[in-house]
Amino acid sequence: MTPPTARTWSRRGHTPVVRVRGRSRRRLSIAALACYKPSQPSRLIYRPRPDTRPDGRKSFAWTDYRDLIQAAHHQLGGPIVLVWDNLNTHLAAGMRRYIAKHDWLTVYQLPSYAPDLNPVEGIWSILRRTTLANRAFADPEDLIAAVRRGLRQLQYRSDVLDGCLTGTGLIPAPP
Repeated sequence: MTPPTARTWSRRGHTPVVRVRGRSRRRLSIAALACYKPSQPSRLIYRPRPDTRPDGRKSFAWTDYRDLIQAAHHQLGGPIVLVWDNLNTHLAAGMRRYIAKHDWLTVYQLPSYAPDLNPVEGIWSILRRTTLANRAFADPEDLIAAVRRGLRQLQYRSDVLDGCLTGTGLIPAPP
């Protein structure tokens, strides 16, 4: 996740240059669920995954998404209606079998190339424009700490989460 430059400055006539130590090919993958129940504040459930895993995998496997859905089911204590994009791990055979096996889980697939219908895309946008903007990270652990801090702050802002849900056409009931 490379943050955008929100603002910069320099003397008139001089182009600002931001120097960063080294180049890193390491990355951080994050899976998140924007959740709401009628008459309750919206919630954000997320899991970061650095690329330094023992199995060598650099992104989430379908089993990681399964574990996130199980944790959400446990935290929310009820059935889940999941709306997600067409990421290849969402469409994996193991994930389809898992969905078919659990009657408390209903899944709706978004059309291809429709980030405006995905409320989590709004959350990523807010994170990139606030917590991660104008910052060069010293190492991957610094990036992970900043992302966790930003998502933790968003977890307690149900009004912001409601805004992301409302922006997609999903209108949560007021608490």
